[in-house]
Amino acid sequence: MKTINNLILWSVLLMGLLILGCKTDSKGSSSSDTSSGIEVSKEQGQAFIEDDTSSPNILNIAVKSSDHSTLVAAVQAADLENALVNAGPLMVFAPTNKAFDALPAGTVEDLLKPENKDALANILKYHVTPGKYDKDFLKKFKNLGQANDQKVTVEVKGNDVYVGGAKIIASVPASNGIIHVVDKVMLPPQE
Repeated sequence: MKTINNLILWSVLLMGLLILGCKTDSKGSSSSDTSSGIEVSKEQGQAFIEDDTSSPNILNIAVKSSDHSTLVAAVQAADLENALVNAGPLMVFAPTNKAFDALPAGTVEDLLKPENKDALANILKYHVTPGKYDKDFLKKFKNLGQANDQKVTVEVKGNDVYVGGAKIIASVPASNGIIHVVDKVMLPPQE
């Protein structure tokens, strides 16, 4: 009798897991993988785990900043959300909305188009460096190696630090690095 009850219990648990595994997410953003017939969501990975108890990471901070909505839209268009939540440490030079607005008219809209995803990802990766250095420590560098495998120049003018011509106007620590808010979008040199 005990064996039959255990068998029934395991069967019910297995059925429950199968039913839960077949449901789509609340946004309905699942898609079907035709090769395996498995439902797959575009929004997978660490970036899409909701957690209200941990210290916020770079992506969490950017998403909550009203001054960085254009940057967040660009990160989403380039599918780089998971890159900004990895363990790091990372330094992100985060242009403000005002910095994006200073680009020539139509530039942001053009970069957000799906066909320009690679160019957008290259620009965004040019704003990311491994490490977690505060503004004063950055004064010791002449160049930084960026995530897109290019170098960016660091300049000191008085107490101000410029990275790729963009002035650091604020710094925000994150659980996986630091965000340096900058007043300009840094464009990688053409190779």
